[in-house]
Amino acid sequence: MKVTITVNGTKHESDVEPRQLLVQYVRETLGLTGTNIGCDTSSCGACSLHVNGESVKSCTMLAVQADGCDITTIEGLANGDQLHPMQQAFMENHGLQCGYCTPGMVMASISLLKENPNPTEEEVRVGLEGNLCRCTGYHNIVKSVLAAANGNK
Repeated sequence: MKVTITVNGTKHESDVEPRQLLVQYVRETLGLTGTNIGCDTSSCGACSLHVNGESVKSCTMLAVQADGCDITTIEGLANGDQLHPMQQAFMENHGLQCGYCTPGMVMASISLLKENPNPTEEEVRVGLEGNLCRCTGYHNIVKSVLAAANGNK
């Protein structure tokens, strides 16, 4: 099937298998490997990206479902050498260890702040419960999100 998908501001026309997952399209067809494949069951959130501005676990969506959509991956957040404020907050607050979950956490955190620009610690923890991290214990991830939120004031 032929799809037209705008990814990180660039329009892509591709032939895809009807069963190809969006995460596979982004990684294998477009070569954008920042979006990780974690569990293939939508449990971990490592594959989170934005579809039309909303955080989506891309292992739960087919590439054909994204036809005509605007997608942002972790690679599309920075503006040249200038990191997105959420990326900067994760870096400054040590919101990562191995880094495998980080792209999905960053993407989900940006969506969280779009919905709730001034969350409490508890609201951040609840808002990110669909994204799993096996390394950090979440303390510095939550601290990073709150720092990014405070930077929005």
